Amino acid sequence: MKPIYHYSTVSEALNELRQLGFEYDYNIHHEDIIRNPADHDIEHVYRYEGNSDPGDSAIVYGIKSVDGKKGVFVTGFSATSGNQAAIVLAKLCITNSENQCRT
Repeated sequence: MKPIYHYSTVSEALNELRQLGFEYDYNIHHEDIIRNPADHDIEHVYRYEGNSDPGDSAIVYGIKSVDGKKGVFVTGFSATSGNQAAIVLAKLCITNSENQCRT
C-alpha cells in the first residue's frame, strides 16, 4: 500500500491514528520492526515541522503488520538520528512508494 501523507501536530496525528485503531506502541516494541521489516506496511505518515527549529520536526508513522496489528511509531525528522527502527521505516517508506509507482 502506498503511504498516505498528512501534515499535522504530533498529538493530532496520534489522536487520529488511535481513532483508526492504531494503538500498538512501536516505540516500545521497535524490535518488531527491526527484526521483521517486511512484515510491516506503512499506511499513514504524519509530518510535523516546527516553525523555527528543525529539531522540533517529527514524523508519526501509522503501521500495520501482516498479522493485523496496527500501531504507531514517532521519531525525529532525520532518518540519520541513530534510531535503527526509524532508519528501517524510512527505507520501507521509500521502497513502498517506489513499488507503488511501478505498478
